[in-house]
Amino acid sequence: MKCIKCYTDNILTDRTANNGRCKSCNHPFAFEPTAMTKVKITDPKFQKAIDDLSANNTLFFTQTQLAYFLDRRLKQSMDSLYGCLAAYLILSIFLSIPAVIFVNQVFTILSMSIGTRTQDGFPQAVGALLIQTLGVTAAYFSAISNKSSNRSRLVSAKALRIIGLFLIFLGGAIVIHLFPSFFLFAWTVLLGVISIYLGNFQLSQPSISQKFLFLVSDLNGWLDSWKKANGTIPKLLSSPRLAAASASINPDVSAYSFDRLVVCDRAEIAQLLIANNFHFENNCAVLSVTGYPESIFDTTMQMLYRNPNLKVFVVHDCSPKGMGLVQKLQSSDRWFKNRNVLIIDIGLTPRQVASARGIFIQTSEASAKEAKQANRSQWQGLAPDEIKWLQAGNYVELESFTPQRLIQVINQSIAGNRDLSDSGGYAGDGGFISSSDSFG
Repeated sequence: MKCIKCYTDNILTDRTANNGRCKSCNHPFAFEPTAMTKVKITDPKFQKAIDDLSANNTLFFTQTQLAYFLDRRLKQSMDSLYGCLAAYLILSIFLSIPAVIFVNQVFTILSMSIGTRTQDGFPQAVGALLIQTLGVTAAYFSAISNKSSNRSRLVSAKALRIIGLFLIFLGGAIVIHLFPSFFLFAWTVLLGVISIYLGNFQLSQPSISQKFLFLVSDLNGWLDSWKKANGTIPKLLSSPRLAAASASINPDVSAYSFDRLVVCDRAEIAQLLIANNFHFENNCAVLSVTGYPESIFDTTMQMLYRNPNLKVFVVHDCSPKGMGLVQKLQSSDRWFKNRNVLIIDIGLTPRQVASARGIFIQTSEASAKEAKQANRSQWQGLAPDEIKWLQAGNYVELESFTPQRLIQVINQSIAGNRDLSDSGGYAGDGGFISSSDSFG
């Protein structure tokens, strides 16, 4: 493992002899991958994740975003189709040897017991086909595993199709040439057909839910180790303060208003946008539906009420609570009840999730229960299949997207809707505009 300070490569004996420090510069290592059981984290890998997530230390990010990003990186090792096929081929060769020996011994014992002799090479062929069957089974379980990324599952499904073609044509030809046995030929061809069918079936399926490769407690431990070795992470945001004293705002500033407001369903997203100066760059206000930031919330709302052409952009998790954000803004006295305000739902919605691949979908009983108990009137613009998807317990968090991607999507939505008021397209009659089919 290379030291992130001097880039000296330290093998295990070097790290052990120096008590977990670099043999060249004596800088401590945060992680010892050989001592990890679930996943292997190295200092350079963790540093690279921080650099990439923060766009080379230019964007703030949350701890949850770091968790999603690390999980995605850890799963990337299974994202190569060539790597998947190479692993299948190598394992087939090496595992076939003990399998052939074992099956040959079984047939020898059976032959001695019943007094018959099998065809030369038949036990060896059976052993090899058993390994191929196990290989197809393993590839299928990889294609449906919730511990694999969507891309990894697609790779496994494509590998199943290629393996199936290999078994039908090459495997079938080898069996016919070497072992004129209908049983072996039928087994080989049937296994190939099943492999192709399973691959095609999985490729036609929508994205399914995933699980993290590690626990939240694991990440907390990794962050503690990193901070002890390298200090705090400059762009990692702490939890937003949900209560703060009201701040005084210069009367000259509060006399103005905003043309646009971005409302988030959680304080963490509002904090992220504000920390990255989104409000300055877009000349808009940013608030969470929970009232973050509390110190300026009331003053900001009074400033917003002054603009008759205010446009409100809402961004939320694809969850029962998130899908109720628009209705809450329209019906709450604290927000825009009985006010003519245009509300534009950026997302995230089930329709947007269904139109994209690679989104980290999760499932929980709590989310399913919340969706089933929700008032459907709050789910404006949702189709029956979208409601059904939510009631199945599916949800997607905005923090599964990187800060750069999230900011880009909101920027695009604001830019795409400027003409609703700037060119006279909106006269302040109020209303609700649903999001597009894609999230950016």
